Amino acid sequence: MAADALLDAAGTRHAPAASGARIVSLVPSLTELICDLGLAGQLVGRTGFCIHPRATLKAIPKLGGTKDVNLARLRQLAPTHVVLNIDENRRETAQALMRFVPHLIVTHPLAPKDNPPLYRLIGGIFNRRGEAETLCRRFGEAYAEARAATRLLPRERVLYLIWKNPWMAVSRDTYIARMLGVVGWSTLPAASSARYPAVSFDGEIATRAERVLLSSEPYRFGQRDIAGMRELPVLQDKQITLIDGEMTSWYGSRAIEGLRYLAKLRLELHADAAGAAG
Repeated sequence: MAADALLDAAGTRHAPAASGARIVSLVPSLTELICDLGLAGQLVGRTGFCIHPRATLKAIPKLGGTKDVNLARLRQLAPTHVVLNIDENRRETAQALMRFVPHLIVTHPLAPKDNPPLYRLIGGIFNRRGEAETLCRRFGEAYAEARAATRLLPRERVLYLIWKNPWMAVSRDTYIARMLGVVGWSTLPAASSARYPAVSFDGEIATRAERVLLSSEPYRFGQRDIAGMRELPVLQDKQITLIDGEMTSWYGSRAIEGLRYLAKLRLELHADAAGAAG
């Protein structure tokens, strides 16, 4: 494995860890990846949002949320390595951890194809190279299948909502938008200075959107929300669909299942629309 494979998003070059490494993960999707690499036995701490795999994580201590980590409790666990993410964790948390944690692993995947290097980074540090390569192969297969399954479908402009009061969407400069792009969904707004912009339904975005996707996280949209949105004149003729937010926003090993989920959903919705039109 090339030395650069163990270079994290902060520019830190990591050496392979000793066999007794104690890992804390402050990133839900990476907690799942750590377990899928066969490292659950070395995981000593997680956030309350780290929920997969449920049975495995029940016995792992919770350390607060991704933004409000209980640093005192974390220090008591004496981890050798803490896994962080630039978007999900606070810079202040990382700075505090530097004072007593020997190794911080900083991640920042921005697109689906950033996942294989992520598998190799975590797998290389914790001596799970074979398991990491297996995930890389599975990811490559899922990515190719998703592209092939949807490549003949027309691109569709979608408004992907993650919050209400205020309504918030995703810009194209997000992992979510790039995941959706694999199956031919182009998110609105097309340009935005904010990665998660506030939007309204009385402007061009709502008019141009061909479909509204309502995510299950961080706000859990439901059928009641769809009914309420149907009352808005600009949305009465729009397709409104609930979508599993974990499948679009969780990188790591979940991205493999996420790509297949998105391709299946895109094909089903296209078939439904064609049937209704016919």
